[in-house]
Amino acid sequence: MSLPPPIVLSFAGSDPSGGAGIQADILTLAGMGCHPLTVLTAITVQDTVGVEDILVMDAEWVIDQARAVLQDMPVQAFKIGLLGSVEIVAAITEVISDYPDIPLVVDPVLASGRGDMFADEDVIDAMREMLFPQATIVTPNSIEARRIAFDDDDDELETMDLKRSADRLLQWGCHYVLIKGAHENTPEVVNVLYDVSGIVRSDAWQRLPGPFHGSGCTLASAIAASLAHGLTIMDSVYQAQEFTWHTLKAGFRPGMGQYLPNRFFWAEELHDEEDVTHSKNKATEIESN
Repeated sequence: MSLPPPIVLSFAGSDPSGGAGIQADILTLAGMGCHPLTVLTAITVQDTVGVEDILVMDAEWVIDQARAVLQDMPVQAFKIGLLGSVEIVAAITEVISDYPDIPLVVDPVLASGRGDMFADEDVIDAMREMLFPQATIVTPNSIEARRIAFDDDDDELETMDLKRSADRLLQWGCHYVLIKGAHENTPEVVNVLYDVSGIVRSDAWQRLPGPFHGSGCTLASAIAASLAHGLTIMDSVYQAQEFTWHTLKAGFRPGMGQYLPNRFFWAEELHDEEDVTHSKNKATEIESN
């Protein structure tokens, strides 16, 4: 029997389209060689176009799901996505506080790609006060970073400086903040990693045609997977970005809405390479005969 792969526990909502949420986490973690454990925080009615409804789980159910698997298996990283209520924020905080040495990746999912809201100001306040102090890294997009850092009703919210946003998030206790730049008006997508000293790395990626559903979930889960494999935070952030970019490059549009990342792009590439090798071998056999 072989040793088990690194194990990552994800807290997230269910997306029946398979593009985002817990399904995206499972695919990403598996695609990066980890075994995913899952705790459902919400059930959504959604497709690749948008979200129609959401049913938030009872907080005690969230705790029971997590305790059951954590008492059975060792975990190398935590990843948190959609939360849904203040009670669930408190429940997850209670659970992970027992595991202070395990890396925690927080993806503050505030809205869907279409703009359907998942988190009100009470939930955001709870995240700031309870989850951020325990987080290894928080991974908001630029819109989420500004909304969390500053008042949502500020007339100048869209123009707020992202460095100031990162500084505010870091003040709540997280070690790192990765602000994703897909929503910024730039030729390339620039993702910037901050700690209390300032910018620690900045990566620019070719902007791909989209829009994509589940790219943020993919990136956060990929960071958690990399940390679970023992990489440093700097290497984890880069490797996760590279993995995510390739999933988007190989993305597909199965429905009437957004494109979905292909988290198993590498398997298709291996299959293509095997086909080429097989064809070459057949050609050699024919020539030798």
